[in-house]
Amino acid sequence: MPELPETETIARDLDGAISGRKITSVSVRKADVLREVTVRALGKKLRNATIVRSWRRAKLVVLDLDTGDRLVVQPRFTGALLIDDGGFTGSELSYSALRLELDDGRSLHYADVRRLGTVALMNAKRFDEYSGKLGIEPLDRAFTGKHLSGVLRASTQAVKKILMEQSKIAGIGNIYANEALWRAGIDPSRPAASVSLEEAELLRDSIVGVLGEAIEARGTSFRDYRDARGKRGSFVDMLDAYGRAGLPCHRCGAKLVSTHAIDGRATTMCVKCQH
Repeated sequence: MPELPETETIARDLDGAISGRKITSVSVRKADVLREVTVRALGKKLRNATIVRSWRRAKLVVLDLDTGDRLVVQPRFTGALLIDDGGFTGSELSYSALRLELDDGRSLHYADVRRLGTVALMNAKRFDEYSGKLGIEPLDRAFTGKHLSGVLRASTQAVKKILMEQSKIAGIGNIYANEALWRAGIDPSRPAASVSLEEAELLRDSIVGVLGEAIEARGTSFRDYRDARGKRGSFVDMLDAYGRAGLPCHRCGAKLVSTHAIDGRATTMCVKCQH
């Protein structure tokens, strides 16, 4: 589930809490989460490496190491990066797949109930190649209404599907695509090419607005998402569309409807005021 606001929250937490810390040991309990590295190589390359900074790219949490390598975590639906200072219970860490012991006595865990997420170790060249296949960051200044309009005009697929296509726009998933389209008053099923420049500018502002507000609220927690300290995000209380099927539209009062017909994901919208 973690999308841009959730991974941004996790990355900021990690950057403030563990930057400058040295990794003293590595323990892998579930090797099936690893990508592009073996258990043995991971331990060898991470041991005694210092974490320089933590940041986000798309829906990825990236840890830069002083060795030049990058630990790249994609939490997907149920993954979490948790900093344990002794305060977590055994049950909270029971799904830990990877544990990094730090030189101050704390540990960093990658925990994942369903193990659909991944942990990769990449050198700078490989990461640049990987990152280069991802689209523009929606919080970058270059993401303007004009830029978004160009992306949308190039496709006749549903506008919601294009917003979620990571090779075009990085970091937007189902929750925030629903929310941004509701705010902009745009039907998620409309062909992307039918969105006018004026509508694209409004949609761009809606995307940036909802992502910024969700970051301030530390993300959206329904079931699994937790920040690096194991806490829930509070944006769930501010949702206008996602998860509100059958409830009144906050704008016009009509009953919101839900469908899986657009892209196979749950789409919630107001048929009265989204056109």
